[in-house]
Amino acid sequence: MTIELPKDVRQQAIASIERYFQEHMDEKIGNIAAGGLLGFFVEEIGPVIYNMAVAEVQERLQTRVMEIDLEVNEDAFQYWRKYDLAKKK
Repeated sequence: MTIELPKDVRQQAIASIERYFQEHMDEKIGNIAAGGLLGFFVEEIGPVIYNMAVAEVQERLQTRVMEIDLEVNEDAFQYWRKYDLAKKK
């Protein structure tokens, strides 16, 4: 699966990479080089982050599914209980 960044997100990421190099590496990196570096990280590391996110979502969904009986459980054999309560009123 190819990870594609929207154009505006890609531009912001490239600007962030350029700023990072200027402030932390004490050197400039050009727009094209920053775009290449971003492309490398997205292709090389992006799938790892994506897979971790999918695993976390799976875990959360499994927990929710295991708890669904608590949310949608209906007590059985309630007719006579309701009947007796109505009779008392």
